[in-house]
Amino acid sequence: MNNVNTKAYLALLVVCIVWGTTYLALRIGVTSFPPFLFSALRQVIAGTLLLALVLIIQRKIVISKRDVIRQIVPGILMIALGNGVVAWAEKYIPSGLAALIVSVMPIYVIFINYVAGVGKQILNKQIIFGLFLGCMGVVLIFKDNLADLGTQGYLLGVIVCFLSCFCWAAGTVYTKQRPSQANSFVNAALQFVCGGIVLFIGSIFMDDWSQMRMVTSESVLALVYLIVIGSIIAYVCYLYALKNLPSGLVSVYAYINPFIAIILGFLVLNERITWVTWLAFLTTLFGVYWINKGYSRQKALQQAEDSQ
Repeated sequence: MNNVNTKAYLALLVVCIVWGTTYLALRIGVTSFPPFLFSALRQVIAGTLLLALVLIIQRKIVISKRDVIRQIVPGILMIALGNGVVAWAEKYIPSGLAALIVSVMPIYVIFINYVAGVGKQILNKQIIFGLFLGCMGVVLIFKDNLADLGTQGYLLGVIVCFLSCFCWAAGTVYTKQRPSQANSFVNAALQFVCGGIVLFIGSIFMDDWSQMRMVTSESVLALVYLIVIGSIIAYVCYLYALKNLPSGLVSVYAYINPFIAIILGFLVLNERITWVTWLAFLTTLFGVYWINKGYSRQKALQQAEDSQ
């Protein structure tokens, strides 16, 4: 194994672990911090620091007006309505449950592609089986939390988390269909800043700013952790791993993140774990596995046809 591959695997390990811890950090952060303001500060500061990092390394930022505009939509869908709204939902639902709900995102991606006419030719047996398992995972998620759905805010938190996952998927599809030629770090920074601005606006209407008088040191430390480790370092590692390793291998983080989030929620916050929780987790992740396997098979067949 050469030096580049070793660094790439280490970078992937960082992504697998760190992005799994962000759900716990979000949960701790919003216990005393207004949730929209918390996410807004995280994203704007992370985006600004990332742009500064690019300036230090490259001396200048090269990006067209068209590419800047193209980052607004994923910034709103993925950063604000996706990541940011999950933070609000975690005021009412456990961090492990939020991670489990977010893990069904590939199902949304296929649905959006199919409705948009992008993926009607790529459904195969593996993808259909994966979708079935994913849907069963969703059913199990609800079954395991039926007793809690009557709790004030809990049902709304679950619904909002599902909607935010859908928005992230929509932003993913949009980004895939309208790729930017600009530097990936610049694109990410612009998305962070755009999403953060939208979250600031949401904070004006949705947050109780008097809560700022009761912000704890734990919430502040969670914010710093999410800015530096969760957003900047983990994203840089993700891009490095994606550049030097097969994309199918890099996608393994999607299987590991929910597991880490569930374990940490149990160990640190005493969040409940039942056998149905684990069954929902395994069912959902097996669904994601078969969906990825189906896509890989379809891609291989397409490449074989193109080479003929």
